[in-house]
Amino acid sequence: MSEKEKMLNGDFYDPTDPELAQLRINAHNLCLKYNQTSEQLTEQRDEFLRELMPNISPDSFIQGPVHVDYGKFIYAGSGFYANFNFTVLDSCPVHIGHDVMIGPNVSLMTAMHPLRFQERNLKTRKNGEKYTIEYAKPITIGDNCWIASNVTVIGGVNIGNGCVIGAGSVVTKDIPDNCLAVGNPCRIVKTITDADDMHGKTK
Repeated sequence: MSEKEKMLNGDFYDPTDPELAQLRINAHNLCLKYNQTSEQLTEQRDEFLRELMPNISPDSFIQGPVHVDYGKFIYAGSGFYANFNFTVLDSCPVHIGHDVMIGPNVSLMTAMHPLRFQERNLKTRKNGEKYTIEYAKPITIGDNCWIASNVTVIGGVNIGNGCVIGAGSVVTKDIPDNCLAVGNPCRIVKTITDADDMHGKTK
């Protein structure tokens, strides 16, 4: 099994593997090109984004700047929007549903590290090369979600359909469908129902 296969499977893997290192370099270069291209240059910007994230819907819009580790392991449905400073460490797959809105400074972090420093710290091979051991857990965000500004979602979390995650939250556990959840750690405040319809309540 390759290091990439181990990584995507959630097993321990070596991120210094040449294939993975090259994939990250390619993604980081594409992020740089995308972030430095004017929104007025729509076709060129779209070309960079499609190469960076080939598995997101063509109607997606990412404001930029965007920062990802690989990009190829991010999947998003139609109507996907992400605001400034969207950061994704996609060492495991990140699945985003249809009509999901992402606020500024949101981070989706699949990457995990051992708790014990003896396992986490840099190691040295017999030939003198340095390496580390890491693992990752996938993230899933359901349809029709709003992830507000400065939210961090940790690896292994599933956010259900129709959820709102309040600004500044750190999501460490699963959130069921149709919930408003806020805080650090993120906790469910209420279930979103028809009673929350704002029709007629705004001026």
